[in-house]
This record gives sequence, structure tokens and C-alpha cells, in this order.
Amino acid sequence: MIQQGQLVTLDIEDVSSEGNGIGKVNQQVVFVPNTVTGDHISSRIVRVKKKHAEGKLEEIQENSKYRIRPRCIVADKCGGCQWQHIDYEYQLKVKENQVKETLTRIGGFNNFSVETILSDDDLGYRNKVNYPLGVSETGIIKAGYYQHGTHQIVNINQCPIQDHRLNPLLTEIKQDLQKLNIAIYDEKTRKGALRHLCFRIGKNTGEILLTLVSAQGSNHAIEKQAQIWLQRYPDLVGVSLNHNPSATNVIFGKNTDLLAGRLYLNEIFAGLTFHLRPETFFQVNTTVAETLFNQVLNQLNLQGEETVVDLYCGIGTFTLPIAQKVKQIIGIESYHLSIEQANRNAEINEINNVKFILGEVEVIFPEINEKPDLVILDPPRKGCQPQVIETLLTIKPQKIVYLSCHPATLARDLQKLCENGDYKLIFVQPADLFPQTPHVETAVILELQ
Repeated sequence: MIQQGQLVTLDIEDVSSEGNGIGKVNQQVVFVPNTVTGDHISSRIVRVKKKHAEGKLEEIQENSKYRIRPRCIVADKCGGCQWQHIDYEYQLKVKENQVKETLTRIGGFNNFSVETILSDDDLGYRNKVNYPLGVSETGIIKAGYYQHGTHQIVNINQCPIQDHRLNPLLTEIKQDLQKLNIAIYDEKTRKGALRHLCFRIGKNTGEILLTLVSAQGSNHAIEKQAQIWLQRYPDLVGVSLNHNPSATNVIFGKNTDLLAGRLYLNEIFAGLTFHLRPETFFQVNTTVAETLFNQVLNQLNLQGEETVVDLYCGIGTFTLPIAQKVKQIIGIESYHLSIEQANRNAEINEINNVKFILGEVEVIFPEINEKPDLVILDPPRKGCQPQVIETLLTIKPQKIVYLSCHPATLARDLQKLCENGDYKLIFVQPADLFPQTPHVETAVILELQ
């Protein structure tokens, strides 16, 4: 048996869904971060479990043909990306295979095809970034991502995966915060004020929001500086302060105060204008999300007479473009700010055949009186609640579109929907919304049999 602390030699045979390389010692599986299929390595065992062990990369004895030099100088430390060392074409292949393998192994599906994974630029794609703030030993403000597996901030002045137009702001605003001499929040003592520095940009409009998250209320220095920032950066349309005094890993608190400009930016998606606030959900990769939407829309072949229900609808990102193609659509969402924005987005686009309902999907959906022809699901990573699956199997819409950021929970839910032969899996489209990470988005279509 492998022992903790043991040094072992491994051939990395595959990459796991969590992004770690997979090797074997005497048929025991060992997961090693920062490796890729084809690497020949030595690894120090750091943890031994019943079915597998976890190792730390000690030395690469022979490089894989898929290994490349990271294009970020802190890639080996920063937890923002796990796959900077992997050739992008191979990243896509791994993700495509992951979707197919998971649907087979967990979902029990056979005789289905997976479309070629959708992708675009592998760098500069993120339209939203949230940087935790800290202080170095010399008193300099740090902003960056946490080192993998820790809460130690890796300080950065630019990030290759965020929209490149945000890089100048990151460096300069850190310097301004330093001059303001406002206390930075300390997780251990729970003292201090500023916790996060957040940016959101409209990929297609260039409009930028800057949001500071603070454990304390606003002060005159921040309010004055907000006006300076707004004048300095032509594309910056709003500066706000979010209040989060809770001892939590959740970034945003419940209340956001506008300091300068406006509390939203404009973005164009699927030909419509959307208002995006700092706190509400919108896909971080605008370009690939729009391509994915169009692929799904083409497959649905909507005729204009359909009734549609969009579950977990958010700000109406998919609801509103689809509304233009159908008779009526109902969106259900549990976050009140998202519903407020969804209604506003419907108003500014003059879309009148949509109704948004605030509430928990598992409570509201079973009470819907209209029988939908199509139901769209875009649940959180944990997947659908049992009540949602039960309702779908009761009302039996002709088609179901399921959008997922986690293949395992997708496969689990699809298996429940298809196990009695009610539905057939007819379309599977993976999309790389998160290059340089192991995450993969998948859209599937089920058809009533």
C-alpha cells in the first residue's frame, strides 16, 4: 500500500474532471495536480484514502507532448487557472470526452453523439472578476486569486484570462486604495473594511463597473475617489460599494450603494440590450455563451406558437431572446435582484409576451397552470431538486433543454428523466466557457417519446 510521504514515480494516463492528472502505483490511483496525460513524473504522496491517493508534483522527468509553457508568470501559484500548462486543443478534447464519458457512466446513455465542443479565445475571455484584498508583510495592498487550496492571496497586476481592458484598472486602483489608507479586512481577526475588488465589463459594449466589497459602511474618502475614477476611465460607467459584514466565503452582501455613475452596465446579447448589475449572474464568457444559445435555438426549430417555461432564468439571458420566437414564456428565479433586472430588460427591449415570477423553482414550477411545450433548465452546479424532476415527468413538455456547468449532476438528472422511456436524449453540445480550467458547460435537448 502507498504510504503518506512516500516518493513515487508515475506515468500520467489521463486527466480527472477536477483537473488533476491520473496515475497508478500497483493499480492504486493517484491524483496529481499540475500534470497532464503523457507526463512522466515523481510525486510525493500527501494523502491516502480508501480508493485513491493524492500526490504533489515533485519533478517532471519527461514532458508530455500536451504540456506547454504557461503564459502567466504566477500560473504555478495562482488558483485562478489550473490548466495553463496544458495545450488548448487538448483541453478541448479532454472536456468533450468528459461529457461523453460522464453521460455514459453516470447517466447510463448509449448510442448518442456529442457535438464538437464550442470554443473561442482561450485568454482574455472573462467579463467578470472578483479579487480578494489583503496586505503584504511590508504593508502593501494585494489583490489577486487565492493560492490553490489556501486563502493566501497571490498578488497580480494583470490576469491573462480576464478581459484585457480591465488590466490597467487593476494596477492603478490598488495604488489608489493604498493612498486612501483604508483598512483591509482580515479574515482571521474580522477587523478592517475592504474585502474584495470587483470588475464587470460588457464584452460587446466596453462599459465597465467597479465594485468594492466592504465589511463596513462607506466613508467620504471612497465616495470622493469614486468620482475621480469615473472621470479618469472613459469606459467606467459606475462605481459602487457592496456591504458584506458576515463571516462568510460569499463575496457579495445584500446591499449595494451607488457611489458614482450608475449601478448597471449595458451589454448586447443575442441582439438584445441587457442591464447587468455587479451582483447578478451572467455567463462570464459572453462570446461562447451566445454561440451556445444560437446552437440550441437552431435545434429547437420553434414555430412561434409555443408556450415555454424557463427555470432558474436569472436576468432573462435566454428567456428574452427566446420570447421573440414563441407565443409566451414564463421565467422563474429565486433571486429578487435578478427578477428586477429581468423585468427591466424586458421593458427596454419592448418584449411583452414574458412573465417573470420570483420564488423557489421547486415551489413555483409545480403550481404553473399553463402546460408548456418547452421547458428550459439552467440550475446551479448541484443540479435540479427532486420536485423539479417530478414535475417535468408529470406535465411532460414536448422538449426539455438542460444547461449545465457540471456533467455529473447533469447525467444524474437526465438519467431520472429518461429511465422510464419518457424522454430521449437527442442533442448534446459541450461548450468551453472556462478555458484554462477543467470546467465545461453542456447543453442537451430531450424529446418526449
